[in-house]
Amino acid sequence: MEKEEIRKELKVSAIENGTVIDHIPSNSVFQVIRILNLNESGNMILFGTNLESQKMGTKGIIKVSNRFFEPDEINKIALVAPKATLIVIKNYKVVEKKNVEIPDHVENIVKCFNPNCITNHEDITTRFTVIDKEDLKLKCHYCEKITARDSMAFL
Repeated sequence: MEKEEIRKELKVSAIENGTVIDHIPSNSVFQVIRILNLNESGNMILFGTNLESQKMGTKGIIKVSNRFFEPDEINKIALVAPKATLIVIKNYKVVEKKNVEIPDHVENIVKCFNPNCITNHEDITTRFTVIDKEDLKLKCHYCEKITARDSMAFL
């Protein structure tokens, strides 16, 4: 009697050009997709969540074909997935690999938590200083209220 070979891996096609966002916390994959508006993209997007990771226990990954992210988009990723890695692919080769970094200042990415803040009533660009990168706390430039990670809403 022959042993049945069990397939333990599923291969996903490589992307010719585009970006891979790796090391996303599993519970943040859909938030990254939403804040980058990938759900409205016409590009091929592959994502996985709750994948095994030696570093993180479980992780998520998003592959986006023919898309390279701008600095403000990378800042959004950093706010949601501060340990994420961006891998830029060109002609099926990795041309750049870098870790995202939470910026010192955030502009026009997040809404102010304070309902009375002028930015929530007038057409004014939101501006924050990041005062805690570990627990992610943002101080509004206008009203000086603190917006924490769990109350963050993206524009």
